[in-house]
Amino acid sequence: MKVGYKAVAGTALLAMALTACAGGGAEKPEAASSQAAQEQAATLPGSTTNPVAYDQVADGGTVKLALNQWQAQWNYNQVNGTNANTDDVIEPLMPFVAIANDKAEVVNNPDYVTEWKMELTGGKQTVTYKINDKAAWSDGTPMTYKDFQAQWKALNGENKKYQVSSTDGYDRVESVEKGATDKDVVVTFAKNYPDWKGMFSPLYPASANETPEAFNKGWVDKIPVTAGPFKVESMDQTSKTATLVRDDKWWGQKAKLDKVIFRTLLDTAKLNTFANGEIDAVEIPANAADLKRAKEVANADIRKAAAPNWRHFTVNGSSEFLKDKSVRQAIQLGINREVIAQSDLKDMDWPIQTLNNHVYMNTHKGYVDNSGELGKYNPEKAKQLLDAAGWKQEGEYRKKDGKEFALRFIVPASLPTSKQEGELTQAMLKEIGVKVTIEPVPDDKLFDDFIIPGNFDIAPFAWLGTPFPNGSLPQIYKTPESAENFGSNFPRIGTPELDALIDQAAGEMDPAKAVELGNAADKLIWDEVHTIPMYQRPDIYATKKTLANYGAFGFADKNWTAVGYTK
Repeated sequence: MKVGYKAVAGTALLAMALTACAGGGAEKPEAASSQAAQEQAATLPGSTTNPVAYDQVADGGTVKLALNQWQAQWNYNQVNGTNANTDDVIEPLMPFVAIANDKAEVVNNPDYVTEWKMELTGGKQTVTYKINDKAAWSDGTPMTYKDFQAQWKALNGENKKYQVSSTDGYDRVESVEKGATDKDVVVTFAKNYPDWKGMFSPLYPASANETPEAFNKGWVDKIPVTAGPFKVESMDQTSKTATLVRDDKWWGQKAKLDKVIFRTLLDTAKLNTFANGEIDAVEIPANAADLKRAKEVANADIRKAAAPNWRHFTVNGSSEFLKDKSVRQAIQLGINREVIAQSDLKDMDWPIQTLNNHVYMNTHKGYVDNSGELGKYNPEKAKQLLDAAGWKQEGEYRKKDGKEFALRFIVPASLPTSKQEGELTQAMLKEIGVKVTIEPVPDDKLFDDFIIPGNFDIAPFAWLGTPFPNGSLPQIYKTPESAENFGSNFPRIGTPELDALIDQAAGEMDPAKAVELGNAADKLIWDEVHTIPMYQRPDIYATKKTLANYGAFGFADKNWTAVGYTK
């Protein structure tokens, strides 16, 4: 499936006002977790994109957009490539066999798959795909069952040399075979998988998956093959700019735009660049000053939507200080999440509401508050847990066997707002005797050199989700197979009991039972303090008013053939 969660730093590391409430003992924000916040969340639109009929969009033009960081890895399924920046660039270039609307309803994408069908025969699940007869790769190779087959073999987890970010769905497949013709694909499952519609999106050519070397290194610093309405004109490593142009070999609806340009910009520069007319849309972080300024830009439109995206702190369970679950629980109890939500979301025209579920968003019908006592700020209980774990207060901070309890809070260097967030956490945890050192690192090294290798104690960023929350559970929460094969489980935390529930939730065909199992798994995730949720992340964009079919998409996929400008 399209990897269930993709990581994003940059604007995900949100602004935080350091006021009198910077200490953990601040007064509880009155809006947090309130009925008013829930009601406000219910009114958020599913998407806001200035929808315009295709024939009313002008032919031609260029859209200029921003990336948070420049990517080296352009294979989205490789562990270093599962990032929002990779996704942004490959969406106009690569096949996505499924498309979702803003209600998370998913259908086949006829440009690639003209028909699909799922059958349960004797309890065995089979899915058949009919590939569009015209579908071909940019090197002239026809798109066939071999592309599906090669991707399954790369992502099913059997060959550990493939450094995959997720095996979700693919590890449940028994075989991928040719049907009546090379354009017919028959996928047979060994274990049922209700979220099968999310698989093979994006689809890469067989050449990208045929060997671990091709998978891991063949798409580094290049996008060698495409199959979308756009193709690559240039990938400028110096200016960190990707330029895409309309592909005249595209067999589907002709793209309206001539060109799409993605520039890598520091978050601090994006709004100025938008205000100066140098880019046509910009994501607005949870920063009231930025939102206010964006509203003042001439001919700008503010677009927002409820999306499956959430802000959190990842807690490294392989850290020497955080291996003990009770110690992680103490850290959780020592962080006032409501203060963070209040500080981040104040004056953002967004519900100020903490997120108390790792699986379902506040606006999702399956949402239940599973946080229990661990979701409540309780520094006294935190101190008790640390005392019991042998971390005794000695002066300003705690020590054990002569070693000071000191955590590294990793933040991107260019973002003063994320540094402020670290300072707020630093102040909170100091109250329970835990030292926090804020460590700025180069933006483009945050994941590759720190989060993915486990070179951190706490790291704040966001997960951007899909319409398939249960099917994505194994990606982040299943016990890593080894230090080298952990998918996107950056905390490296898991238990056999949680693994069993995840397996059941990911394979349950009854939607109501699936939600029950997802919430049961969430309770165990809370207990392990794998990840500390903060809130459902604002999906807010400022765009040119004339920009059509682009903005805050929520659950919906982009239709790059229809993006353009009003006539």
